Amino acid sequence: MEKTSTVFLKMEYSIGNKLRSAGATSIDKAVAIEEVDFDMQELNWIDYVAGGLFASVKKTRNKRYYITT
Repeated sequence: MEKTSTVFLKMEYSIGNKLRSAGATSIDKAVAIEEVDFDMQELNWIDYVAGGLFASVKKTRNKRYYITT
């Protein structure tokens, strides 16, 4: 269980950094998944990382992503 938590936090951090670098810092500035250079592991994790009540990475209804600051 601890290893899964570590991987989750690593992916959340990595995805968040890439979204921040892309300028996706609000719902109005949200970006499509193709606009960010995610690697395969990040693409596999993004749906798990995004959208939780207390998650910093959020997903819009039209499948765009952003990070809350």
